[in-house]
Amino acid sequence: MSLKWIDSLDIALDLLEKYPEVDPETIRFTDLREWILELDAFEDDPAHCNERILEAVQACWIAES
Repeated sequence: MSLKWIDSLDIALDLLEKYPEVDPETIRFTDLREWILELDAFEDDPAHCNERILEAVQACWIAES
């Protein structure tokens, strides 16, 4: 399954698995964007990312932590 920017919850779950020691409330959006782009399952255009998308991913990550 490939991940797109709209898959906030699935991205958050992958990040939680890959970075279990990270507090998602303290991550900078620049780092969050890079970590998402580095996920093996992520396959979307990096240019389609914006602050609203990163906020959604972060909110899902916080909720799942």
